[in-house]
Amino acid sequence: MKTINKILMAALCSTAMTTPAFAQDAAQEAETFDDNVIIVTATRRAEDVQDIPIAVTAVSPAQLEQQGVVNVQNIGSVSPSFSTSNAQTASGTVVLRIRGVGTTSNNIGFESAVGIFVDGAYQSRPGVALGEFVDVERVEVLRGPQGTLFGRNTSAGALNITNVRPDLNDFGGFVNATYGNFDHMSIQGAINAPLIEDNLALRVTGAYRKRDGYVRTIDATGATNGESNNTDQYLIRGQLGFETDGGISGRLIADYSKSTASCCAAVEVYQSPVETSGAFALVGLGARGGMAAPAVAVNPFDTTTMQRAVDNRLATQSFQSMNSNDQWGVTAEVEVPVSDSADLVYIGSYREFRANESYDSDFSGLDIFNVLPGGGTSIDTMTHELRLQGDALDGALSWLVGGYYSDEDISQVVNFGLGDDYDALVGALFGGAAGPAPLALFSGGVDASTVRATNAYTQSSKSWSIFTHNTLEVAEGLKLTVGLRYSDESKDGGFTQPSVNNALCPAILSNLLGSPPTGAAPAPPLGTTLGNGLFGTGCFAFTAPADLPQAVAVPLPRSFTGTFSDEELIYTGKVSYEFASPVTVYASFTHGYKSGGFNLDSTAAVGGSDPSFLSEEVDAYEIGFKGKFLDNALTVNIAGFHEEFSNFQVLEFTGAQFTTFNVPKAKSSGVELEMQARPSDNLTINGGLTYTDARYPEDCAGSQTSANVLSLCGNSLTNAPKWVSILGATYDRDLGSSLKFFVNGQVRMESDRRTSTQAIVVPGAADIAAAGSVQAAVDAAPLVPFDVQDGNIKINMRAGIGDINDAWGIEAWVTNLTNEVTRGVTFNTVLRGSGAAASRSAFVQEPRMYGLTLRGKF
Repeated sequence: MKTINKILMAALCSTAMTTPAFAQDAAQEAETFDDNVIIVTATRRAEDVQDIPIAVTAVSPAQLEQQGVVNVQNIGSVSPSFSTSNAQTASGTVVLRIRGVGTTSNNIGFESAVGIFVDGAYQSRPGVALGEFVDVERVEVLRGPQGTLFGRNTSAGALNITNVRPDLNDFGGFVNATYGNFDHMSIQGAINAPLIEDNLALRVTGAYRKRDGYVRTIDATGATNGESNNTDQYLIRGQLGFETDGGISGRLIADYSKSTASCCAAVEVYQSPVETSGAFALVGLGARGGMAAPAVAVNPFDTTTMQRAVDNRLATQSFQSMNSNDQWGVTAEVEVPVSDSADLVYIGSYREFRANESYDSDFSGLDIFNVLPGGGTSIDTMTHELRLQGDALDGALSWLVGGYYSDEDISQVVNFGLGDDYDALVGALFGGAAGPAPLALFSGGVDASTVRATNAYTQSSKSWSIFTHNTLEVAEGLKLTVGLRYSDESKDGGFTQPSVNNALCPAILSNLLGSPPTGAAPAPPLGTTLGNGLFGTGCFAFTAPADLPQAVAVPLPRSFTGTFSDEELIYTGKVSYEFASPVTVYASFTHGYKSGGFNLDSTAAVGGSDPSFLSEEVDAYEIGFKGKFLDNALTVNIAGFHEEFSNFQVLEFTGAQFTTFNVPKAKSSGVELEMQARPSDNLTINGGLTYTDARYPEDCAGSQTSANVLSLCGNSLTNAPKWVSILGATYDRDLGSSLKFFVNGQVRMESDRRTSTQAIVVPGAADIAAAGSVQAAVDAAPLVPFDVQDGNIKINMRAGIGDINDAWGIEAWVTNLTNEVTRGVTFNTVLRGSGAAASRSAFVQEPRMYGLTLRGKF
């Protein structure tokens, strides 16, 4: 235990961009330690981060606190290769990216390209892992595909989050309290209590955080009706840590968390021609069709007014959205020594996640289309991992073999309903020519606002694999690593509509087919204006909007059930050479994989479409250099990478529906630099620079000819800036014999990035017919308005003073000091025009936050 305590002390002392974490080898008995050694478990073994041939950033608790990193979404402030974005809901639309690659989706059928592992257990969706970072030992950002070591296959990278383990000997704990702007209040704490010295201890951790929203919402009249993007959450976690006299050690973990928030309102940044033409006024919906926020661009090139709309953080919606989720889980970790040089390790988990949501789905002050209360999402996940690992050949061989099994059940019920203004909206989209209630007219008097539908989505998946990962030192300093994993995936998915109340569409369909309902007027060419069907209320899509009499009316939605199965051999090979004790170079190749599945959306099977999507594969090449210089005062790590993706998974929102498809090719190439310098005992400087060219190559479509795939070719991936840099410094010193202080500053700079799936307006059937081919129509298509978020600089600062032995401390902090308000996602506003005439809205990111934090430790 002395060794563990000393290495833990080293971890707490580190203020660098990476952090030490204690080794788990109970047999280690060295009585000395080096506070420059960074111990991580990225290879499922406790190793110095400078010795492993992997590009990994490990973030310490001190750095998490200094940069205001309170959950997964904030990690980008300390790791330049990592980024996140969020859209409509707090837990269901989080996208994680590493090296510009992520899975853009709010569809529960998609797995994340960036896997999250908490205390060794896989979290099946990013939203499940959005709990508070409290009592965390370290966060490791593993860049590039993982699979031969971690329980699930990830095509872009992984986050490995390890919480502080119970201390078997010492009683202690801490408490932190924070107050800041937006009425931000939080309290965190933990207590550690040995129950049987050297054998059993209990550690209990808790956190509560509440903050007002930073987006104000207004109704169609401009009156405030609430706020969005707020936070109200708590977490409690209990751990029993144990170690027997025979050397068996481990811990049992149980946690519960709950979050309630209104997230996330979208800000209109561009008024569509439907709005500016006066069509809404013609049907009695006001000059702007329910929108009331000022300073909204009417010109697709007016970036000044667009940015003013973002800066105002003022969103129009008819009612306040509400999202809540709660979850509980248990994790068991047991390590059994089977010999002096081998251990058997088991990690098992079970987790239940529940979410409930209701929101204004049209993002306007009109009552058009809503997700109503009463639905919800449930995800139940069970995982088991068993590893046998150890050393051989006098330590020259480090070997590992294991097996993994997971079972996941997903169920989602969504209640949809049309609003009082829906019929008039359809009239506006007709240019006012059909009057303020065309649907009632064409259907013989059916009220559109009575339409209700309940949609149900299910998916059951099972995954099992066997794997091995071995490193052999073939000559002094020269190591070869080989990893293999055979993975088998199977999924059953489906969509049904348990209930629907929709007399509107059958009546209009009857009219179109020549038997109009009593009192119905002749139905004109409607095209795809009846977009409510695409959201699951049971209306129609038309194959030829400009040619309605010959078109085929397709009732929506269409239920489906299906089975998906796949198997893959994942493998990696690495070679590394240690020239001198502080300098290592390496090269690696990894074939990675992420399972396919089902598009769990009501539109997935329309027109006989296949609701499934293919598995995503990646071949990744990496070379790297890791070195320490100037008596370990300077650490420099450099990695160059090239990743080639096949069947890249994409989900795209068109303004009327979500479409899912695989892009044959995508690529990500670049260079990463991380450095840390300690010019004196009191000053630490850290920096990072990442150049990433994440793109769809010009030939990304392969043999595909669909417009939505061809439109991507030649463009960068979503939210993938080419340049990201981080530069920070911490200065600390003692004040006399009883006090100490520190000052920390960190700057994050990024270049321009796209915020939409598509960079151009995807051509429709009429555009393709006019151009003569899909490719010609794509080449002539205009750019999407306000897709590109300009480069920006965000600054975080923190200063504190406290007891020299950490008994107490007080800190003042600010994040995003200059109040740079940026867009995370920009999209076509729902049912407010299409193509080049579509309105645009955006989800904004956090403005400046500041406050005070009090700390106590015992």
